[in-house]
Amino acid sequence: MKIAILINQSHKEEEKFTTTMLALKALERGHSVLYIGLADFVYEDEQTVLAHCRVIKPEHGLTNGADFVKYLKDAEKTLVDLGEIDVLWLRFDPTLDMLNRPWAAAAGIQFAQIVKKNGRYVINDPDYLVQANNKLYLENFPKSVRPKTLVTRNHDDVLRFLEEQKDKIILKPLKGSGGKNVFMIDYKERQNLKQTVEAIARDGYVIAQEYLPEAKKGDIRFFMMDGEPLIVDGKYAAVRRVQKEDEIRSNIHQGAKPEEAIIDENILNLVGQVSQQLKDDNMYLVGLDIVGDKIMEVNVFSPGALYHASKILNKDFANAIIMDLEKKVKDFYNK
Repeated sequence: MKIAILINQSHKEEEKFTTTMLALKALERGHSVLYIGLADFVYEDEQTVLAHCRVIKPEHGLTNGADFVKYLKDAEKTLVDLGEIDVLWLRFDPTLDMLNRPWAAAAGIQFAQIVKKNGRYVINDPDYLVQANNKLYLENFPKSVRPKTLVTRNHDDVLRFLEEQKDKIILKPLKGSGGKNVFMIDYKERQNLKQTVEAIARDGYVIAQEYLPEAKKGDIRFFMMDGEPLIVDGKYAAVRRVQKEDEIRSNIHQGAKPEEAIIDENILNLVGQVSQQLKDDNMYLVGLDIVGDKIMEVNVFSPGALYHASKILNKDFANAIIMDLEKKVKDFYNK
């Protein structure tokens, strides 16, 4: 297969990224990988979309993340007709370009929609990613799986929400990732609430969520593939992320420590409640962030931490994904 992967920019890729793992496994299984940046598309007409790609083939002999990333960053771009690829895999983070390239994410989705319309297999489905490009996507799922939530840009609304909770709340950007601008506000220490809301609101809407006491134990990143838990040899692709002391964010690159996650019936019941919606929305690979009995976020663009889950559990989740993708692609073009 020719697997085209849409990312933000090649120079930002790292060896421990989930995308790198998936690309390496695809190469190992004999497929070619084409990296496309959000600025690399070329539209000629409604039937012809091309892209300036960094092409990596099995014969290049890359077998580890460090060598792969170095080769990727040094590779010259080649103009490729995307009508010749088998898969376009959208694995960019829209929030990374919000400030410096605000046009990039929307353009990427639009080009992906044209590629899909022209008969190519595109994951995750760009028509549904339009609806899922911020944290409001979680509101499409059953109320029982979601924390109490308010979305606004108004300080008075947040103050009312805080007073209703009479406890702590979490404030963060509606469109954000990586733990940036995430704050915990205590009802007893709300004197800086207005400034905090104003700071977050500079970049758009603010989301306020109830604070769950279980968050002290960190969260669980749980991978879903084609709407079902990703499992290899009885082990779920999941990792508990335990934040540093005096830190509320569970993002690994913010210093959180990855540990083995205990997956019990409560968690399986929780993810089972979102399974059908993910299938209906053609969300092929998704990362759920779970705290206690609630799903805090549904990561549909470029969920990470698969590297850590694979290392901790000693299971090849990337291989399971690529094997499944091979079957999906075959079925797609034979239907």
